[in-house]
Parts: sequence; C-alpha cells; structure tokens
Amino acid sequence: MTTEDIERAVERLTPDELARFRAWFDQLVAKRFDQLLEQDIGAGKLDEFAEEALSDYRAGQTRDL
Repeated sequence: MTTEDIERAVERLTPDELARFRAWFDQLVAKRFDQLLEQDIGAGKLDEFAEEALSDYRAGQTRDL
C-alpha cells in the first residue's frame, strides 16, 4: 500500500469514520512524539536546555505564566 492509496482511502471515509481516524491518528502522533522525547531525554539531548532554564530560574530571571 502506498501513501497515495492511503490518501485515497481517507478521502472516502464518512464524516464519522474520519473523526474516528483523526482521533486515532492524533493519539499515534502524540505517542510517537512522547517516545522520541523520552529517547532524547535519555540521550541527554535536552540537558543543556534544562540547565539553562534552571539557571535562569535560580537567578530570578523568570516570571509566572
């Protein structure tokens, strides 16, 4: 099955089917994003950003949202 096949199949979905598909797809994307984020955290790729944020916080250079 190609991407084009999938696109054509999605175009044929009823509104209810499309809503169910969209909900499923949104969950899939979120799950994969979370997995990538966890991998990046485990690999230390975000350590520099975290330290910078903590340093700013400790120096009083932050504000409440």
